[in-house]
Amino acid sequence: MRAHFFLYMNEETQAQTQHRVEELAESLVTSEGMELVDLEYRREGRRWVLRLFIDKDGGITLDDCASISRQLGDLLDVKDVIPHAYVLEVSSPGLNRRLRKKEDFSRFAGRKVELRLVSAIDSRKKIVGNLVGIEREEVIVVAPEGRFSIALKDIAKANLVYEF
Repeated sequence: MRAHFFLYMNEETQAQTQHRVEELAESLVTSEGMELVDLEYRREGRRWVLRLFIDKDGGITLDDCASISRQLGDLLDVKDVIPHAYVLEVSSPGLNRRLRKKEDFSRFAGRKVELRLVSAIDSRKKIVGNLVGIEREEVIVVAPEGRFSIALKDIAKANLVYEF
């Protein structure tokens, strides 16, 4: 019956669980010489999914994903962090990699990005343009509509935009 309780996990409990998982995953992935790009923990239909996106210089391999999946799965079981059934997925961040950390906005300066904003700026909640970088806590983007300086806290989601 324990799984039934977590079927209706409230947002606070879900956030606490995700935070604990992220701490463990970050430590593991870093110790393996990789970077934890993103982590999602959410309900999809009738099941819970824990999805990690990892990367390293030169890209990751299927073996990297399998190794992290095995190690993290064992670690989460031992620590009993997620006391209900879930699906663990580990993969690369893909071409439209998510940007989360300040370092990401510096590292990918010069690339095209899409920003989804918490609240509208000049009646727009989405900005697509070239990433100039980050200064203090503000992300600088040059779009066809002009230059934008957006506080990091005002960005709901940021992704690279792959151009063919």
